[in-house]
Amino acid sequence: METIHLNGHSLTLEDVVKVARGGCRVDLDPAAKAFVQRGASIVEKWVEEGRVVYGITTGFGDLASVTIPSEQSETLQENLLKSHASGVGDPFDEAVVRAIMLLRINTLIRGFSGISLETLSLLVDMLNCGIHPVIPSQGSVGASGDLCPLSHLAIALLGLGEVFYKGQRMSAARALEQAGLKPIKLKPKEGLALNNGTAATTAVASLALYDALKLSKVADIAGAMSLEALHGVPYAFDPRTHDLRPHFGQRASASNVRRLIEGSEIIEAFKAARVQDAYSLRCIPQVHGASRDALDFVRQKIDIEINSVTDNPLIFPADGEALSGGNFHAQPIALAMDFLGIAVAEFANISERRVARLVDHKLSGLPAFLMEKSGVNSGFMIPQYVCAALVSENKVLAHPSSVDSIPTSAGQEDHVSMGAYAARKARNILSNAQKVIAIEMLAAAQALEFSLPLKPGKGVYRAYQLIREKVPFLEEDAFMAPLVSEVVKLVESGEIINAVEGEIGELD
Repeated sequence: METIHLNGHSLTLEDVVKVARGGCRVDLDPAAKAFVQRGASIVEKWVEEGRVVYGITTGFGDLASVTIPSEQSETLQENLLKSHASGVGDPFDEAVVRAIMLLRINTLIRGFSGISLETLSLLVDMLNCGIHPVIPSQGSVGASGDLCPLSHLAIALLGLGEVFYKGQRMSAARALEQAGLKPIKLKPKEGLALNNGTAATTAVASLALYDALKLSKVADIAGAMSLEALHGVPYAFDPRTHDLRPHFGQRASASNVRRLIEGSEIIEAFKAARVQDAYSLRCIPQVHGASRDALDFVRQKIDIEINSVTDNPLIFPADGEALSGGNFHAQPIALAMDFLGIAVAEFANISERRVARLVDHKLSGLPAFLMEKSGVNSGFMIPQYVCAALVSENKVLAHPSSVDSIPTSAGQEDHVSMGAYAARKARNILSNAQKVIAIEMLAAAQALEFSLPLKPGKGVYRAYQLIREKVPFLEEDAFMAPLVSEVVKLVESGEIINAVEGEIGELD
């Protein structure tokens, strides 16, 4: 199994996915370990000297003015984690928890957090052994970092709380014992190093972004399928048009559609029927492309954040200083995830409009609701309702979280990002969009049958073939939910992308 080497500087989005979903192991760069040890040593020195440093020899938040005696510094850190581990709601799935663990390790390896190598190594061992703390999904306001969820992560290192291990939910103490690991005693600053930062928000954001980038390709495939099924014309995808408005995403989407319909007998047979199509077909490059550009922006932010140090205070051993700042504030990710949610919602919005055209015989020229014997059969009537329900949900969910704030810690922390909910909300929007686009592909595959014996383009035809391997052509009504579920799996897994790219090469 592949091992990802962590140094705090070079982690990629793809690495996050490999560790979170692929079970890849991690190890620590030997050179980086020296920085960790140096940071821990200077914290111990400050405690011995009685130096007043926030979160090390003081309380937290509004209690920063309370000085803590050096003999209570370890108790301070343990109490921090126990009191802050107060989350509610369903626990994050194991992939998200693994991503959280990975991002926390990648921050701490930089050596600016005051963590000891012993504590950091235990976190690495837990990740590699598959000990995944139970982390409730609700409770973070996105500043001071993800205090609540990260505290649930951190208490597992003390043998407290619960974890998932080998398919079972059990106490952290039992899991550590079974894995041959020992819980740690926290040293000064370590509790704060573990629970103060944006790792939970960024973990959810990273996995959502990865899936959204895949969905951008699937959206183009679905749009091309509908274009062919509705006997659309190819003129709106001519590169000359897009060269005059050279947004990257627009050009990429137009290129994808051209390649997907290349060699189409359907397009060739009907391209003289009209000069232009409705916006949901004609403007695929402009709409899909704008969402693609938004995702590129989000990726820039995620690439930076996963290799950043986001706790407080930060330890600068070379300067002998601890600086209080605000790197824990998740505003950059909050805004980015609000943007991602809006962008992904638009993939679904325009997709639903294409589904509506497919089932409306007055617009499509196809049998009503894609069923020749309609009336006694309702065909694809209700799948379009489902799309309408999901895109309507998304319109509410797409309201930005980042415009909200609520003071915490007795007004000391008087502006927060709500980044954690922005990320979770974006993930919900994404899930809805995947289902809408899957229904479009299912409906478009049904509609393509009415153009036989004419064949669609090579890329579209390969997508159609894969769907037909899972779902038959419907001559009469059938139990729809399992059929929809089969195509949703093709979308979520990326199998539909792999099949199409295997036929026509990698899509943009």
